[in-house]
Amino acid sequence: MKAVTWQGKRTVSVEEVPDPQIVERTDAVVRVTSTAICGSDLHLYEVLSPYMTPGDVVGHEPMGIVEEVGAGVTHVVPGDRVVVPFNIACGHCWMCRRGLQSQCETTQVTESGCGAALLGYSKLYGQVPGGQAEYLRVPHADHGLIKIGHQLPDERYLFLSDILPTAWQAVQYAGVGEGQSVAVVGLGPVGQFAARIARHLGARVYGIEPLRERRDMAARHGVEVMAPDDEALATIREATEGRGPDAVVDAVGMEAHGNPVAAGAQHVVGILPDVLGRKLMSTVGSDRLSALHTSIDLVRRGGTVSLSGVYGGAASPMPLLRMFDKQLTLRMGQCNVRSWTDDLLPLVEDPADPLGVQDLVTHRLPLEQAPAAYEMFQKKTDGCIKVVLDPTATDRAN
Repeated sequence: MKAVTWQGKRTVSVEEVPDPQIVERTDAVVRVTSTAICGSDLHLYEVLSPYMTPGDVVGHEPMGIVEEVGAGVTHVVPGDRVVVPFNIACGHCWMCRRGLQSQCETTQVTESGCGAALLGYSKLYGQVPGGQAEYLRVPHADHGLIKIGHQLPDERYLFLSDILPTAWQAVQYAGVGEGQSVAVVGLGPVGQFAARIARHLGARVYGIEPLRERRDMAARHGVEVMAPDDEALATIREATEGRGPDAVVDAVGMEAHGNPVAAGAQHVVGILPDVLGRKLMSTVGSDRLSALHTSIDLVRRGGTVSLSGVYGGAASPMPLLRMFDKQLTLRMGQCNVRSWTDDLLPLVEDPADPLGVQDLVTHRLPLEQAPAAYEMFQKKTDGCIKVVLDPTATDRAN
């Protein structure tokens, strides 16, 4: 089969790789019909290359049609249409029973000190082949696979694999609802959904984003948008009686701009030999923290900062005195996808599309165009906000 493979820093290619097979009784094989490029994939493309091996199959936002199931998978059969969560979780361990599938004790990658294994996401998370491919082996499919209907287009459902529950969790962790205020820093795909979800739940939402096309998209969904500058922060404070919003969602993470020192550290990590690069990542601060520091500064005293953006530095400096003095709550973590899908499924199937899931994708491309798509997404050219790759469209362009 054809699959998108990591080959080096800022280099992916589409290669022929072995077809997946049923290995465990709880496995399934899915024929992929849509698979998205996530902002987290750019971390592999750029920053986390010391944890990658040439030939790794990437991607963790797939959906498709079940081709084959193991004997332990009974809730789906071949021919069923499914979404595949990026967490690989058993569903029955101590952590899973408490809704913490991202910490599944059955699949925890203990050798790297990380939580549950993830599809297509480096040695840190199990080096499991990912979903930017024609076919995908899904471990623990008896728990993970989300069965859906055949009537609605893929884009109604695809984002249940990652970014929609990630945004939902970010807003839940922020603790905002009717009559409250929240600022979302970064209006990439997760930030777009976080802002829309907060609006859906009745909050007043401010969106901070440097790129006009992202601000324009968020504004279509009732978000009060502005560029990241001192004037924007002053505007939000003025609108919240000088206090700042009740919560801030940081939807940016380690790819944030604005810190040349951290940017240089990320570059050094990416070009060092793997052993040295991994050592540097595990001992120093290599994150660009401007978005997080903005969030801490902006939120009101006694408020909450919710992190959905991924940070990778083990020793990144934090303004603890400021955080303590403001009596902040800080919540974060890898998304527990299956904890939120029952809440989200009725919303994505609602004919009114209240979260605007069909107003996110800017580019749908054949799988073979993945290298160009990664470059476009990373450089934010051609108005690119979200790319979906189509393994079934091997001979036609967007």
